[in-house]
Amino acid sequence: MNFATGDALYIAPILILALAGLLLVLAEAFYTGKDRTALAGLAVAGGVAAAVASIALYRHLDPGQHRYLYGEMLVADRTGYALSALLSVVIALAALVAPAHMRAHDWAIGEYFGILLLAGTGMLMLAHASHLATVFLGVETMSIGVYVMTALRRRSRRGNEAAMKYFLMGAFATGFLLYGMALVYGATGTTSLVAVRERLASGNLALLTVGTFLMVAAFAFKVAAVPFHMWAPDAYEGAPTPVTAFMAAAVKVAAVAAMIRVFGQFLGGEKLPYGTLGWASPMVVLAAITITVGNIAAIRQDNVKRMLAYSSISHGGVLLVGLCAMGLGSPSGQSALVYYLIAYALTTMGAFAVVSYVGSKQNERLGIDDWAGLASKHPAAALAMTVCLLSLGGMPPTGGFFAKWYVFKSAMDAQDQQLLWVTIIGVVNSAVSIFYYLKLVTAMYFKDATGEFTPSRSAGLTFTMALCAVVVLAMGLFPTTWLGFGG
Repeated sequence: MNFATGDALYIAPILILALAGLLLVLAEAFYTGKDRTALAGLAVAGGVAAAVASIALYRHLDPGQHRYLYGEMLVADRTGYALSALLSVVIALAALVAPAHMRAHDWAIGEYFGILLLAGTGMLMLAHASHLATVFLGVETMSIGVYVMTALRRRSRRGNEAAMKYFLMGAFATGFLLYGMALVYGATGTTSLVAVRERLASGNLALLTVGTFLMVAAFAFKVAAVPFHMWAPDAYEGAPTPVTAFMAAAVKVAAVAAMIRVFGQFLGGEKLPYGTLGWASPMVVLAAITITVGNIAAIRQDNVKRMLAYSSISHGGVLLVGLCAMGLGSPSGQSALVYYLIAYALTTMGAFAVVSYVGSKQNERLGIDDWAGLASKHPAAALAMTVCLLSLGGMPPTGGFFAKWYVFKSAMDAQDQQLLWVTIIGVVNSAVSIFYYLKLVTAMYFKDATGEFTPSRSAGLTFTMALCAVVVLAMGLFPTTWLGFGG
């Protein structure tokens, strides 16, 4: 392989996160202070620096311009840097909200910050992947870090159980992914996605079909699509809330980023996606089932974290609809997906930041009734949560409304309106989802408080709640400005 000397510049965001993560691991080993949350500053700085580098490289490239790096292992383009910037911001916010929760819930573990950045390194690899080996390395680097973070509260039996379930399900998903990649290699004779795209017509169709179906199943686990979703509610509930926020926002963004590369860009077009043997056939069925099951299950939840977990499952189904639309040649599919990911990630981070703010060690206030009267005691927190919930439900004037609008519109623009039926299912379920989001809003504004709130106050939590709510509203008021980031 001939590596260009300038390739390192284009992976600056990945290098920044990796180096900052290693520094944090060393700092934790040699840090003599008792307050491990002091390490959060370096983690935030690493995330912000990676985001700034991603934005600078995004502006450096022209729309539609791309450059393959390190023998086609990675690709540098605007889509990748937009997603890298988003992931870096989520990493910084996950580090920012953690100290208050750590102090309030007595799990001040410095390893969290190093693992956070190293897992983020794998996520950024997925945003720029153009080779099956890079996809595998990115997925495993991300996953192992998240498994560990889920179990960081070592004395929590629920957290340990959640981490074990997540790990075991992830091991099965890794098997599907590797076997699928092996079959794609057998069908085309290459693991470079660039070369795979060129050899689709001449490859072994049977091996290619089975291989792509297995990869669909593996990625369906990562986005918690039904029936690969069983780990999500338990993992979301058992993990510390900052970890849950990171898991819900960043892991889903990274998984969809990899799927945009693998399915939307390299395995899309007229040759493979649809028909009896196309990958979009099982994916669109998974999308319809996921949207419906996620919403129906969320209606029955009285636990806020489990409700948001099933909500996240439903949103994963909508993202699969966008991926099918992109694979079937919708001209707006990619930009709609990137817009959706930005709106979803920031909304989710904002919602879980409020969950972290409201709870305390004595009372985490995870029941919906526990939020009664929050608006009268802490109106700013209640307002931020309301904005996030309305965005998750797809209500104007929030970014969530236009996110769903653009994805469903891109589905309607796909070949021969083949996705019309799943678009109808998605729209109906979006209306249904308003019910369970408004249950929490009703409790906050129209029920009397049952006790005093003792929130986990910190400047980081306040900043995160405010930032996410403001950006979500800005995305709803100026949608076209944000829509251009996917090009």
